[in-house]
Amino acid sequence: MLAVNADDFGLAHGVNDGIIEAHVSGIVTSASLMALRPAASEAAALAHAHPDLSIGLHFEDDGSAELDAADKAKRAFTAQLERFRELVGRDPTHVDSHHHVHAQHLGIFRSLVEPLGVPLRHGGRVSYIGDFWGQPELAHVRRAFLLQLVSAEAGEGFNELCCHPARISDDLRSSYLHERAVELQTLTEPGLRDELESIGVTLVSFRAWTRGVGTA
Repeated sequence: MLAVNADDFGLAHGVNDGIIEAHVSGIVTSASLMALRPAASEAAALAHAHPDLSIGLHFEDDGSAELDAADKAKRAFTAQLERFRELVGRDPTHVDSHHHVHAQHLGIFRSLVEPLGVPLRHGGRVSYIGDFWGQPELAHVRRAFLLQLVSAEAGEGFNELCCHPARISDDLRSSYLHERAVELQTLTEPGLRDELESIGVTLVSFRAWTRGVGTA
């Protein structure tokens, strides 16, 4: 089982458009919402219009330095989770973070996410595939590499392939820019879903995990 999860939902209008296109016309099954970003409300509205796309929380470091790691994480996570609930109207189906900042304090974040009963990236419940990334090689976000990567790294049970599709828009500021457009092209290529299924992959969203499929 493979959830193809698009990070940075809500980062910019073009990111929102790209993720929805990659879901409707491609293989993206899930997305992670940056709940505090200006385009988050638009992203939430798009999520409501596309209920098959499962939505997780893409946690961001709030930049505070005066608190210890546990207090800082709890304060920031609680605020972002509440904003997520306001926007989406329900709990996230999964939790991860921008630039994997939570991975530095996995124990803290496990305790914060555990009451939600959903998987935390790098938390040991879902196998993470993170090498679909276009820097420094654009070839690593092309179709051939994607198929090779999934074939080599997806194991039995539940897996996540991380991606960052987008259309380039004026409000998108990122050091990872052109690569997003290439990802979108790859993720929406005709026949890609069939090729994945031919190597034994079943595309699912994180909602399948929360329904017990991933823990069976």
